[in-house]
Amino acid sequence: MPDEHAAAITEKTLDDYRANAEAFREGTRDHDVSQNIDALLRHIQGEPPFRILDLGCGPGRDLKAFTARGHVAVGLDGAEPFVHMARRESGCEVLHQDFLCLDLPAETFDGVFANAVLFHLPSREINGVLSKLHAALRNGGVLFSSNPRGSNQEGWSGPRYGTWYDWPTWRDLLLSAGFIELEHYYRPAGLPREQQPWLASVWRKA
Repeated sequence: MPDEHAAAITEKTLDDYRANAEAFREGTRDHDVSQNIDALLRHIQGEPPFRILDLGCGPGRDLKAFTARGHVAVGLDGAEPFVHMARRESGCEVLHQDFLCLDLPAETFDGVFANAVLFHLPSREINGVLSKLHAALRNGGVLFSSNPRGSNQEGWSGPRYGTWYDWPTWRDLLLSAGFIELEHYYRPAGLPREQQPWLASVWRKA
């Protein structure tokens, strides 16, 4: 179980998303993350349709994108307004779970899509969450993650908590959780590195 301090941090961050759910939906509705979706799907082995867990699915934008491509998408979010929005807008199954208390079936998903979400965890909790995602993937399954990059600083950014990993630290965390590196890149594409605040990476369950 997470410690009380970590749980309080997570709850405060979720409270901000709950309070601003409508504004978040409108502000992110047209964000193009097709590069990230493509990165996940091209590494999944086997015959589609694939079963994809959209971790931190928010209002359901990417659930609809995976479904439109013919896959079976399952959402998960800790903020109740997002769970309701995602179910209504996507028609997909959406789990209401706190990341610190994930309860996922073992070896069920071909892919996990963790877009702009894992960085909200306190750094001392990331190993446990990565282990649970590893266990939820089928053998050879693929994890995609995208986080704002930094120099491993950690703390509050307004009412939301974050940890801004650099690539070597993030890579070591994923390798220690039993993943094999497939690729990584910075976003948005086509800009100088100093204008690419997002670090995206793709991993296979060993």
